[in-house]
Amino acid sequence: MNPRLLLASLIAALGGFLFGFDTIVINGTTVSLRQVFDLSEGWLGFTVASALIGTILGALFAGRPADRWGRKPVLLWIGILYFVSAVGSGLAWDWPSFFFFRLIGGLGVGGASVVAPMYIAEISPPSYRGRLVALMQFNVVFGVFMAFISNAVIDWGFSHEIAWRLMLGVEALPALIFTLLVPLIPRSPRWLMARHREEEARTVLLKIGNSVENTESELAAIRESLDLAHHSIHETLFRKIYLVPIMLAILIAMFNQLSGINAIMYYMSDIFQMAGASVNSAMFQSCLIGAINLASTLCGLLLIDRFGRKFLMYAGSIGYILSLAVITFMFLIYADEFKTASSSNRMELARQYLADVTARDPLSDQVAIAKRQYEHAEADYQQALAKTGELAPGSLKKPGTIVLIGLFFFVISHAFGQGTVIWVYISEIFPNRVRAKGQVLGSFTHWFMAALIAQTFPILVASVGPAFPFAFYTIMMVLQLLWVRFFMLETRNVPLEEIQKKLKIA
Repeated sequence: MNPRLLLASLIAALGGFLFGFDTIVINGTTVSLRQVFDLSEGWLGFTVASALIGTILGALFAGRPADRWGRKPVLLWIGILYFVSAVGSGLAWDWPSFFFFRLIGGLGVGGASVVAPMYIAEISPPSYRGRLVALMQFNVVFGVFMAFISNAVIDWGFSHEIAWRLMLGVEALPALIFTLLVPLIPRSPRWLMARHREEEARTVLLKIGNSVENTESELAAIRESLDLAHHSIHETLFRKIYLVPIMLAILIAMFNQLSGINAIMYYMSDIFQMAGASVNSAMFQSCLIGAINLASTLCGLLLIDRFGRKFLMYAGSIGYILSLAVITFMFLIYADEFKTASSSNRMELARQYLADVTARDPLSDQVAIAKRQYEHAEADYQQALAKTGELAPGSLKKPGTIVLIGLFFFVISHAFGQGTVIWVYISEIFPNRVRAKGQVLGSFTHWFMAALIAQTFPILVASVGPAFPFAFYTIMMVLQLLWVRFFMLETRNVPLEEIQKKLKIA
């Protein structure tokens, strides 16, 4: 493989790393955000979802500037958005400023989810395209893993009052590196051809390892493809002829989030504490989840072309159902005990926060807020204690471990199944003339549902307990299994034109 091609792909894939890191880093800050901004469960959900609102907008609108100004300049602006978001979120002086800077980061995530894989695909020769685009997916999951590691290290070394700011601000370093490296990558030859800059496109193709003969044939293929796109540029997506791929894209994107994956990834530390874990062990367990997610994604990427999309979806759906059912059962059976342990953790955190702000400035308004939070946490603990009495040391070790194992298998099921299949599948089921619009639809559906799940999870937990949302996710995955069995089309080793014929698209 040509070194320049690999380098350009790695730099673009770093946008995927930031995508994964930015999306998950909020997981380690939820406890502190409650305290610092005095958030109810509903406002916590809205705050966590703030980046996802930006992600929806970024995914919807990144395509137009990428077509107008090129993939490379948009990737540069995505890097700047990540950097500004990281610095601003870490230095946020109040809730509106925090919301604004997280929203900016979401714009970067949404843009990266569209532009980075598009750029890699456009510079890659057919023989390497699958592996290089898969590099983007690997970097997303690697970013998730590093966010868990970073949060755990910072939580271990700093007080909670400072740690949440560092967790969010540390992203500025990889964002700066990405921003400085983007100018080194070449323009997309496809974009150059669309702008009638054929000689520049030829130069790029030669520099990234194409022979003279392959370059000319590649240019001819791009020219023909662009001519086809030009003649159907105004064709709308929402026509009866495209109903089947539209429904496939919407449903796979909806089911992806109705599994509860974003609720679990965003609130993982909270979930572990609900199951009786201490704050420090919850951070460590989150790191284990990140490592399992990374390894399972690699397995899925290696097997998707060998065994097919439906095989991975079958395996993932069955794994979802079993793991979510176990988690639901444990939260149902040990509801009172888990609530007592969780209330004890929250009371201790509130006490530590009150001590920290009092030591820093005993006359500040934050002391009164922290005192009220501690009083509420203590009242909740006493109320929970009235139902269970003092819990014996280690009494929740076994049920907590079962919840942990259930979450491990849930993440394996997601990474091996839906996490691997979704973006590949959406890119395959639409014909060339509306593929970009179809991918925007799938991406929008995915991020809209992600925001909805992130918003509603803490509200549901606070109002009806954790068993209910996990039971709901279980039912949704039963429906997904039925959808895979009766409606999902297998696309492995099927040419795109044949997929169109199978979907009865002329």
